[in-house]
Amino acid sequence: MDGTQTIRSRRSIRRFKPGVSIPRADVEAMLEAAMMAPSACNTRPWEFFVVENPETKAKLHAVHPYASMLETASLAIVVCAQPEAQEGRCAGFWPLDCGAAVENLLLQASALGHGACWCGCWPLEDRAAAVRDVLGAKSVPVALIAVGEPDEDPPARGFYQADKVTWLH
Repeated sequence: MDGTQTIRSRRSIRRFKPGVSIPRADVEAMLEAAMMAPSACNTRPWEFFVVENPETKAKLHAVHPYASMLETASLAIVVCAQPEAQEGRCAGFWPLDCGAAVENLLLQASALGHGACWCGCWPLEDRAAAVRDVLGAKSVPVALIAVGEPDEDPPARGFYQADKVTWLH
């Protein structure tokens, strides 16, 4: 699948086939894609938690009101920010950098035939803190991504809107 096809076929998947394992090589490919994202001054202000443990997935579901798909997802990948990586140079761009990493991860999952759903954590401080506590992390949870084999094929929700574009010639 080429880049254009991947972008246009990506969907937020909220229903997964239970009991399916995602090959480690595929998970590492998703993580590599995430880490290929651009970041301000190449600070790479992120770290990733791969959660396959059913009990930990259940705890994440318990603290994130929109992560019910974790009940059947094969795993969760939590993208966390390390704002201190940008102190002294390029400070404050970590939310954008982590967002780019999340999108790369989602596109790679789709290209590999897996389904994924982005569940936001930050900037909701209470939600981010609860996810951080489950993980035992020191960094800032930005997004929780459920990954698995899709058990649905939702229609596209994105589309081009010409009225949202201003052309300056």
